[in-house]
Amino acid sequence: MKLKLEVLVLPVSDVDVAKAFYEGLGFRLDADFPVSDKEFRVVQLTPPGSECSIIFGDGVTTAEPGSVQGLHLVVDDIVAARDELAGLGLDISEVFHDADGVFHHAGTGNRVSGPHPARADYGSFASFSDPDGNGWVLQEVKVRAPGR
Repeated sequence: MKLKLEVLVLPVSDVDVAKAFYEGLGFRLDADFPVSDKEFRVVQLTPPGSECSIIFGDGVTTAEPGSVQGLHLVVDDIVAARDELAGLGLDISEVFHDADGVFHHAGTGNRVSGPHPARADYGSFASFSDPDGNGWVLQEVKVRAPGR
């Protein structure tokens, strides 16, 4: 059996603000389906190079805006990606790695400034939030496992 993650639902408070934010980061607009009575609207965007999309809208989820945390975007050069996003005006953290040298901990308590000393895959990060506070993490991965 082959299972592919297709879409992640994000709770947002203002669909147009969220749409502009993600388009400003280079996400491709796949769909914007408003319903005439404004009770239901679905917006779907896809990050550059990703097969998985995000959706948000009116009447799409009952989750609180900003309640989704830990969404990961994989990049092959954490420093270049972070700088490019900052150049687009994104409020993004500095590059960091975890003091234990493995996957980052929740919060900021175990962060060490700069990329992983060996630039090990899955070891360097930068974080940002959308206008509602949904939390994203950039993660550097240069070599993917077979089949990924």
